[in-house]
Amino acid sequence: MTDKNMTSLTIRRPDDWHLHLRDGAMLQAVLPETARHFGRAIIMPNLVPPVVTAAQAVDYRERIMAALPGDMTFKPLMTLYLTEETDPDDVAAAHASGIATAVKLYPAGATTNSASGVRDFEKVRPVLERMADIGMPLCIHGEVTDGDIDIFDREAVFIDKVLRPLRKKVPDLRIIMEHVTTQDAVDYVRDTHKNLAATITTHHLIINRNHILVGGIKPHFYCLPVAKREGHRIALVQAAVSGDKRFFLGTDSAPHTDPLKLQACGCAGIFTAPNTMSCLAEVFNAAGALPKLEAFASLNGPRFYGLAPNEATITLTKGDPVAYPTHIDTPDGPVTVFDPGFDLHWSVTSN
Repeated sequence: MTDKNMTSLTIRRPDDWHLHLRDGAMLQAVLPETARHFGRAIIMPNLVPPVVTAAQAVDYRERIMAALPGDMTFKPLMTLYLTEETDPDDVAAAHASGIATAVKLYPAGATTNSASGVRDFEKVRPVLERMADIGMPLCIHGEVTDGDIDIFDREAVFIDKVLRPLRKKVPDLRIIMEHVTTQDAVDYVRDTHKNLAATITTHHLIINRNHILVGGIKPHFYCLPVAKREGHRIALVQAAVSGDKRFFLGTDSAPHTDPLKLQACGCAGIFTAPNTMSCLAEVFNAAGALPKLEAFASLNGPRFYGLAPNEATITLTKGDPVAYPTHIDTPDGPVTVFDPGFDLHWSVTSN
């Protein structure tokens, strides 16, 4: 049986190395959609106000666990939002105690709730040097925010103008380039053999910029970083299905209510938590690389973060199209679930 003819695959329970859970009523509505299939997730700290300190991370983690249904198991891996006032001692203490798994760097203004992010990278260098000393990873939203840089070029410019100099100054810092979207980023990671990895989202493996713009604007496909040309999407697929341990899943699943998405200046973010594993199975199966799905979704991430893979497993089974909901109801309004534009034939069963 060839890879494309496989009809069943059992893998270690996957993890999501980039996830937005929001807070309050939204948290309660969307958390089960991740916990149904995923064992752990790196939780983004860009709340309002952001999760900056260890004490705030503890409080947020408690709210997440309080929202988790009693019949589900899930471990949130907390992150601290890096600001120019972040205290290196607080970061180190949070890591040593197990409160914070990583620190998240947002260039100021790069995406949702990033106004408190970094403008002057020299001001955060003491934090980054302490993180390098203790082995704490840095998750990076890798885009410049200069108004004169085209939005489709901001990732490539970030690599040249920010990331290369940063890694020369703090070479021992472990860095995850989150939600990479370009051939440039894939090549940069492949050319680097130490302390660098990248997450790839479900939706960036499936959509390109035509999906957003051709035939009318599709707000539910708008995200940041924005989807790029088809050639870049193909590069992401090739990286994901390669088995290369430096690439792993980070969905960047980002729920916004439809009223916030469907307006003149709509929010960036795509909600993929409910159907990610079925989507990925389609992508990997089409590439003839279904056996490599476990590495991408379940093994490479824990390896880079220095954690053991999950002991539990899930089974993906190919059959009739799976009916996922078109949206999730929340007290704040409906949240539309990502539509990949094709039938999903892979059902997911937790073992």
